[in-house]
Amino acid sequence: MEPDVSIESGCIIRIAVLPIGSIPQVQLRDYVSMLVRHNKVELSAISSFYTEHQKSPFANQPWETGGLRFKFMVGGSPASPWEDFQSNRKILAVIGLCHCPSSPDLDVVADQFATACKRYSSALVERCFAFCPGDSQLEDGGKKGNNVVLFPPADRQTQEFHLQTMMQDIAASLLMEFEKWVLRAESAGTIVKTPLDSQASLSSEEVIKAKKRRLGRAQKTIGDYCLLAGSPVDANAHYSTALELARLTGDFFWYAGAMEGSVCALLIDRMGQKDPALEEEVRYRYSSVILHYRKPFMQDNAQRVSTLSFELEATLKLARFLCRRELAKEVVELLMAAADGAKSLIDASDRLILYVEIARLFGALGYQRKAAFFSRQVAQLYLQQDNSLAAISAMQVLAMTTKAYRVQSRAISSQSPNKEIGSTHADAGKMHLQSVVSLFESQWSTLQMVVLREILMSSIRAGDPLAAWSAAARLLRSYYPLITPAGQSGLASALRNSAERLPSGTRCADPALPFVRLHSFPLHPSEMDIVKRNPGKEEWWVGSAPPGPFIYTPFSKGEPNNSNKQELIWIVGEPVQVLVELANPCGFDLMVDSIYLSVHSGNFDAFPISVSLPPSSSKVISLSGIPTSVGSVTIPGCTVHCFGVITEHLFRDVDNLLLGAAQGLVLSDPFRCCGSPKLRNVSVPNISVVSPLPLLLSHVIGSDCAAILYEGEIRDVWISLANAGSVPVEQAHISLSGKNQDSVISVECEALSSALPLKPGAEVMIPVTVKAWQLGLADPDNAAGKNISGNAGRMSKDGSSPMLVIHYAGPLEPPGNSAMNGYVVPPGRRLVVPLHICVQQGLSFVKARLLSMEIPAHVSENLPKPVYLENGSMEEATVPDTKTESLVKINPYRGSWGLRLLELELSNPTDVVFDISVSVQLESAKDEDSSTFVDHDAADFGYPKTRIDRDYSSRVLIPLDHFKLPILDGSFFAKDSQTDDVTTSRSSSFTEKSTKAELNTSIKNLISRIKVRWQSGRNSSGELNIKDGIQAALQTSVMDILLPDPLTFGFRLAKNDTTQVDLPGESNIQLKSPGSKGSILAHDMIPMEVLVCNNTREMIKMRLSIACRDVAGENCIEGNKATVLWAGILSGICVEVPPLQESKHCFSLYFLVPGEYTLVAAAVIDDANDILKARAKADSPDEPIFCRGPPFHVRVIGST
Repeated sequence: MEPDVSIESGCIIRIAVLPIGSIPQVQLRDYVSMLVRHNKVELSAISSFYTEHQKSPFANQPWETGGLRFKFMVGGSPASPWEDFQSNRKILAVIGLCHCPSSPDLDVVADQFATACKRYSSALVERCFAFCPGDSQLEDGGKKGNNVVLFPPADRQTQEFHLQTMMQDIAASLLMEFEKWVLRAESAGTIVKTPLDSQASLSSEEVIKAKKRRLGRAQKTIGDYCLLAGSPVDANAHYSTALELARLTGDFFWYAGAMEGSVCALLIDRMGQKDPALEEEVRYRYSSVILHYRKPFMQDNAQRVSTLSFELEATLKLARFLCRRELAKEVVELLMAAADGAKSLIDASDRLILYVEIARLFGALGYQRKAAFFSRQVAQLYLQQDNSLAAISAMQVLAMTTKAYRVQSRAISSQSPNKEIGSTHADAGKMHLQSVVSLFESQWSTLQMVVLREILMSSIRAGDPLAAWSAAARLLRSYYPLITPAGQSGLASALRNSAERLPSGTRCADPALPFVRLHSFPLHPSEMDIVKRNPGKEEWWVGSAPPGPFIYTPFSKGEPNNSNKQELIWIVGEPVQVLVELANPCGFDLMVDSIYLSVHSGNFDAFPISVSLPPSSSKVISLSGIPTSVGSVTIPGCTVHCFGVITEHLFRDVDNLLLGAAQGLVLSDPFRCCGSPKLRNVSVPNISVVSPLPLLLSHVIGSDCAAILYEGEIRDVWISLANAGSVPVEQAHISLSGKNQDSVISVECEALSSALPLKPGAEVMIPVTVKAWQLGLADPDNAAGKNISGNAGRMSKDGSSPMLVIHYAGPLEPPGNSAMNGYVVPPGRRLVVPLHICVQQGLSFVKARLLSMEIPAHVSENLPKPVYLENGSMEEATVPDTKTESLVKINPYRGSWGLRLLELELSNPTDVVFDISVSVQLESAKDEDSSTFVDHDAADFGYPKTRIDRDYSSRVLIPLDHFKLPILDGSFFAKDSQTDDVTTSRSSSFTEKSTKAELNTSIKNLISRIKVRWQSGRNSSGELNIKDGIQAALQTSVMDILLPDPLTFGFRLAKNDTTQVDLPGESNIQLKSPGSKGSILAHDMIPMEVLVCNNTREMIKMRLSIACRDVAGENCIEGNKATVLWAGILSGICVEVPPLQESKHCFSLYFLVPGEYTLVAAAVIDDANDILKARAKADSPDEPIFCRGPPFHVRVIGST
């Protein structure tokens, strides 16, 4: 049998192509490639070379449409015993190819060519083509005859044209030789024999029959030469005669051959056209051909020479002619019949060729599995031969079957245009299942294993260690669940043995173990966050968020979320990390010599590491590298050096494997087998590399550990910032973030600004003042802290410390100030510096309450002069001499020591001692509207310190008289005379809100001026947070604390002289005011004055009354038991007091009985305005406003 046969094979001329002399392989391939293009020469093109010596036997030669077909047998072919039966099997021409630079002697070339042609006795034309001859060879070329044809050096096109001309000459020569042979055969006859012919002597009757057979066979042979000459009509005429003679003589074998020739002539005459009638005719004739080829096999000749190969060849020819999808059923029946006949073939080579042709035809029909099956039969026939060439052929044939069995090598599958498999989980879900599972198919897995094992065996026998390594790797990786541990170890040994025969550094397209999948891309550390930079804004970092594989970050609030593909930014020269997970599901220890990230962009240096994986285990490792230049980076997978060979493990292959395992299409999930948890499918983000950036590293001076502070403790923290990058920091901004931002009192941003630009390696110190915050009582972590042994108390939980957020960036322009086309402004960075503070419970504030008390003042000659005048000027005030009076200020107009005290209860639950100091900060000037009244030299009053031991409590009193306003103004009242008017309801509501806001502002201002500081030891000090407690205590009484009375009253003696009093047994004492708490004598008319001060901005009319009471509170002036006489008016005194001024009323008292007396002034205000009514909290607009002054103490001495 012969491969690649068809019905049209009968008209093809075989030409042996032989290399002559020494010729390089590259040149030989080149010359052959030019030659095989001329596989058909048109008859119309050879007319110039054709010479008709006598009348041509080809009377119907189609000179306009016909042609001669050639089949070039490179290297030649052995002679066939069936050449007389089928003339197309003969080698009818020989072409030699010579490369003149390698064979300088043309005589030797001519002799070698003549010797090579002797093997082909059937050859009618012989030519030797000598390419690229030298000048001397060109001169001698004409002496060598017509058999050596020189091709002078020229361009490719010229050489091809020269070769075409020579092929036309060969075609014309063959045609003239065919004419000679046919004319000779018709005149003298010819003797043709086949291996079927008997050599025994014949009887007279058989001799007559044999003559007729010889004549029929000669007609069949002449028909063959007519076909080779391109004249199908003449061939058909001779075939018809041959058919008739063969039928008469019972020569069934030659009858079948003539029938085959007639079908070929029919197809050539139709010029390749196909129609149903022609197909039916061909089908009918070839059925007869197959039938007649079978008859000699069934007769006695079957025991001598088998004709089964011709029957099977005819079956294949018919199947190839009908091979298309519409006739697939008929073609399959023909091919399966031919496959059944293969069992009866004696020659293994014929059986091999038959299986090859059957596999090719099944493949042409699209029946890939059937084609793969018969290809494996071919491979098994090759493997039965004990030589390396057969093993190589078996390996090549098996490689053709891998696509059908889905065990195709990655190196072969990468050549397919449909090789791409989606890399994302969403894309993979939309693909065809065969594409998803790719190399990991669980249907007919046992058959796949058998195919791979055969490939492994053939590779080992062929001496191809790389192919053997690839087959063993695919077996171990794809079918480890079906292989026993001993078999897995055997495959591992095969991998190592194959690697020993390979050069160091050999790469293979098919990965083995381990399985590698992408785990995650770690986010940049807090000191390496990258933010987008907007050079058009002063605050260039606003609206930017650190890139990374996260859906939400605390810095990306309000930004649009694009979850389609994440973006990641890497910096040139800064190391990066990628986490991958390795799995070894087999039963042996796996040693990975090296593994590193696979990057093909050329701008990334990966760092390899070695890993050891125990049996059935997985491990997450970190692979690192350094970007080297600006651009994009793509990481398709990892490069692994394992079992002595370097392979590339793609992430998408494992993703598709895991997807196939989830859908039940793959044998097993290698990661789940190793106990690894199920992970979300991680896609590789878009990675871009930018130019170098500055890198600030922070360090807390002293210690990076958390600073332990008590509540309210104030401490300075020094932070060191060093530029560890390669470019300077030119822009920087500091802000606060996180919890308890109010605890940061101050940050010296100017220290960083003044250090810019901060060059690489430079360092700057930034002081930060922090104050420990108040621990919440409702915090469960704090509640749990109560169980701690000792008195440690509550502590702050992690994550409650504030953070410094530093946005910084490098230069805007590229180095050298040379603006490049397409230059992108590099991004900036964000450094988050946590102020690690651990707050412990310190001095505890329990509660605050408001206390009020009045201490009567003593009547003296002088009162301190008022310090406030109408024009807003300040006058000197009398400052008390005693320390107590400096702490408690006496209102000169109120006339008494009327005190409002704030009591703070403090507790010390710690194990240290606290010293408490209270200070009240006073303003040194008044506002422009004269709403603030203080003494000229008032600044900051400090009270005596209080010590609180551990586990003890203490109370601290804070006088509030310093906060009294000097003027009663209407801005603090929400009452309006027109509140009943509907049209002004909106403005009234606005006024009320404004008043409440002003009131709250006043309360906050009051609280902020009270400081309760503590100190423990030498270095620990702080401030107690009492704002909330004071605000709650003052909320209901703040009006009384802040606002003065509309009228204040004072008493003093009318004479400004010294009064001497003689006391029994005592020396004379000079009474001075106010320190002596001056006394007056009984039985003496004492002139006095009452001073009334108007604290409002409007005139006040009133009726003044003066009362004097004894120690029992009884009225001493009126009644039958009056003990005090008076001169002047003491009741119903009509007084008008100008705004912000005082009025004086004189009177005299005469005390009859020594003792303690109290003077009280009171007034009823006529026609009170809205301010006075609001201050008095009057319920009715007609209700009179009554003002009463504080009591003044009078001490009367003497005798009754």
